[in-house]
Amino acid sequence: MDHPWRLIIIGLILSLAGVIFPLLMVIHVLPSTFFLNFFSYGASISGLFLGIIGVSQYTQKNRKRK
Repeated sequence: MDHPWRLIIIGLILSLAGVIFPLLMVIHVLPSTFFLNFFSYGASISGLFLGIIGVSQYTQKNRKRK
């Protein structure tokens, strides 16, 4: 990928979704369903991994320039 910022932003959005959905379930705005629980968990884990991959690509790309 040529754009590591895209991965970082997608990872941030997924990680935020993984935090916001459980918060909304705790304050009873959203119903706590089996699918939504696993979606929140998967979003937070995949967001974390995408963010780490994006940051490593960014540092690798900038290290080659210097």
